[in-house]
Amino acid sequence: MIRKVRQHISQNEALLFEETSPGKAGYQLPELDVPSVDPQAALGAPNVRVEIEGFPEVSEVEAIRHFTRLSTWNYAIDLGLYPLGSCTMKYNPRVNEFVARLDGLAWAHPYQPESLSQGALEIIAELESALLEITGMDAITLQPAAGAHGEFTGILLVRAYLESQGNPRKKILVPDSAHGTNPATASMAGYSVQNIKSNAKGMMDVSSLARLLDEDTNNEIAALMVTNPSTLGIFEEDIAKVAEILHAKGAMLYMDGANMNALVGLTRPGDFGVDVMHLNLHKTFSTPHGGGGPGGGPVAVKKHLEPFLPIPRLKRVNEAWTFDYKFPQSIGRVRAFYGNFGVLVRALAYILAHGGNGLKNATIDALMNANYIRRKLEPYYDLPYDSPSMHEVVFSDDRQSKQGVRTGDLAKRLIDYGFHPYTVSFPTIVHGAIMIEPTETESKRELDLFIDAMISIAKEIEKDPKFVLQAPYLTRTSRVDEVTAARRPIVRWRPQRTSSQAAD
Repeated sequence: MIRKVRQHISQNEALLFEETSPGKAGYQLPELDVPSVDPQAALGAPNVRVEIEGFPEVSEVEAIRHFTRLSTWNYAIDLGLYPLGSCTMKYNPRVNEFVARLDGLAWAHPYQPESLSQGALEIIAELESALLEITGMDAITLQPAAGAHGEFTGILLVRAYLESQGNPRKKILVPDSAHGTNPATASMAGYSVQNIKSNAKGMMDVSSLARLLDEDTNNEIAALMVTNPSTLGIFEEDIAKVAEILHAKGAMLYMDGANMNALVGLTRPGDFGVDVMHLNLHKTFSTPHGGGGPGGGPVAVKKHLEPFLPIPRLKRVNEAWTFDYKFPQSIGRVRAFYGNFGVLVRALAYILAHGGNGLKNATIDALMNANYIRRKLEPYYDLPYDSPSMHEVVFSDDRQSKQGVRTGDLAKRLIDYGFHPYTVSFPTIVHGAIMIEPTETESKRELDLFIDAMISIAKEIEKDPKFVLQAPYLTRTSRVDEVTAARRPIVRWRPQRTSSQAAD
C-alpha cells in the first residue's frame, strides 16, 4: 500500500498555449471616451509591436486557474519539511517579509542622496554591529550577494593582505568535507588547491595538517578553507589548534559560515581563531532560500584584514551616516551598490525579533531536531561517523544498496510520502550519502512524520526492493532520463504540426 503524509493536488495541466481560444481576453476595458489614435501613425511603425504569433488567448479565470494549478506542482516550505542537508531550508517568519516590503524600504533608490537614506544606512549599520557580535569578528562588509561571492571576496582579502606582506603565496588547503564552492573559489582567486583527508571521526586530521605546514618551507600555503560544522554535520573539535598551527606559519584560517545555523549564540568563530569568514543571510538569517536568489554573503574579518575590505564603508560624521571611499588598500567594489538591501532588512528583523537568547534557543532547537532524527533512524540506516551531530546528520545507503536500492531511489520514494527529498549523494566522502537537516522550525509532529516515512521505506526495501526502485508513483511524472534532460534540455515549447500543415 502506498502511504502518504499529506495529499497534494497534482492535476494534469495543459500548457496555456494549448488552451487558447481565438477571441478570448483576460480583461475588460471601458469604451474610449477620447478619439482613437492609430499607434503606427502616431509613433511610427517600427516603434509599435505587432501581435505576438501564437500568443495564448484565455479568459481571466482560466489564467488564474492555470497558474494556481501549476503552483500545486511545486513543493514549498509552507507545505512541509525541507530535509535538504547543508542548505538550511527553514521557514522564514512573515513579519520579516512585511518589514522588507515597507514602502520607505522597498522603494528606496540606490542613487538617493545619503541625506535621504539615513534610515536605510542605519539598518545597514545595525546589521553590521549585530553580525560582528554574533561572529566575534572585528569588521564586516555586506556587499557580497551570496555565499560563494562571499567566499571569493574573503580569499581576495587574504591575497591582498599577503601581497602587502610581500608574498601572496600559491596554495589553499581545503578539507574533503568542505563545500564544493571552496576549491572553486580558491582557483578563481589564483590559488592551487590541496586536499586534506578527514580522519576516522570525520574531522580534519590535525597531524596531517601540521606535517603539511612543516613541509611548506617556501611559505606557499596562504590559508585553509574550512566549513565548520563540516558538511558531515560534525564540529571540528580541534579548530582552535588548527588556527594556531596556521598562524605560526603566517597562513590564515578562512571559515565557510554556511552552517552557522549550528553555532549562533553558542560559539563565535572569531573566538576560536578564524581570520575571515562569510555568512549566508539567506540560510541562517531569514530570506526565502532557493530559486536562484536573492541572497546575502557578508564577509567578516579580523583587524589585520580590515584595511582591505571592499569600498565603500559606512562612517558616522556629525550624527549622520555616510559612505567612506578612502581606503587605499581596499580590494575595491565586489558588487554595485551595497548588497541586496531587502535581504539585509530581513536579516536585521530576524535578529531583533529573536534577541540574543532567542537566537541561541533557535540554534539549540536545530541541534535537537537533527539529533532526534539521528537517534530514530540509526537502527535502519548506516551512520558512517559516530561523532556527535550538530544541525544535520549524514547517513549512507550501504545497508539498502545490498538490495540494489541507492540513495537516489530512496529519495524518489520519499516524494510519495509527501516530502521533498533530502540531499542526495553529498558530501562525496560518504558513499551513497543521505544528508538531512531539519532546522529549528520543524515541530516534533513533522519530524515524526518524516521519520515514519524513512522507516517505512527502509522496511519496503527489505520486503520488496523492486517496488521502491520504480518510485515515485504519485507524482505527475515518474522517472525521467536525467542524462538526456541535462544534456539536451527542451526549454522552448513549439506547437506540433498537423498532417495538413506538413502537407502544405
